[in-house]
Amino acid sequence: MKVGFIGLGAMGAPMARHLQARGLLAAVANRSPAKAQVLADELGVRAAADASQLGDCDVVMLCVPADADVQGAVQALAGVLAPGAVVVDHSTVAMQTAIDAQALLAPRGIGFLDAPVSGGVEGARNGKLSIMVGGEAGALERARPALEAYALRITHMGGPGAGQATKAVNQVLVAGIAQAVCEGLALGEKLGLSADRLVPTLAAGAAGNWFLDKRGATMLADSFTPGFKSALLLKDLRIVQAMAAQAGIRATVIGQSLADYSELVDKGFGDEDTSALLRIKRGP
Repeated sequence: MKVGFIGLGAMGAPMARHLQARGLLAAVANRSPAKAQVLADELGVRAAADASQLGDCDVVMLCVPADADVQGAVQALAGVLAPGAVVVDHSTVAMQTAIDAQALLAPRGIGFLDAPVSGGVEGARNGKLSIMVGGEAGALERARPALEAYALRITHMGGPGAGQATKAVNQVLVAGIAQAVCEGLALGEKLGLSADRLVPTLAAGAAGNWFLDKRGATMLADSFTPGFKSALLLKDLRIVQAMAAQAGIRATVIGQSLADYSELVDKGFGDEDTSALLRIKRGP
């Protein structure tokens, strides 16, 4: 199997390294070619200028910021990949983007999987991401050896768009947990509680969760290194808001999180971890 990887950010670069460790990675590409060349030299693979140069790959992974990036890559790959190849999109984008991509590639015999991930930078580095997959089962089986390079869990959620639908639910929970943890710890600070005692005590009980365990101590020490950038969560929440409006649910967590992360980004903290929400919860 020859795998190409497009998008070498905080998540993509370690995922590409896991593929190279299994002898699967053939080429890498990035919006900034210099970054792709540096990683290609490190891993001993080819640097591609763009998606159109990955036509010799059996599987191409995307891990890019926005819907337009996915659409552009899929358009380019449609013209160069051979029938039987699979495009796997690990980005967080709209359901319709995934559905459109599958519809474009299917007549050419090319599979498409919308396969967003959860687990953050730590999960990518440790090869323990949870991957939620939408698309055809046959395409998933062809791509599975590559996905297993960095997955703790791979779940086929349904047809095209089901992976992005699952990621939307995931991001609601992520935002809601961040709301609760940051607000609670802000209260603990104001009440004079010791961070060294508070976080492990909460984590050992019913309030325990991944975000508290991984971010509680660091946020109380005013360390907000991502992680997952606040600006990216805001981008995801805007996608989720549109889906929630169409579904007709009462989306109070989404609405409050959009307002808070918009404020955080407007204040210049968009590149900080989502736990930087504590800055706002502390009050004036």
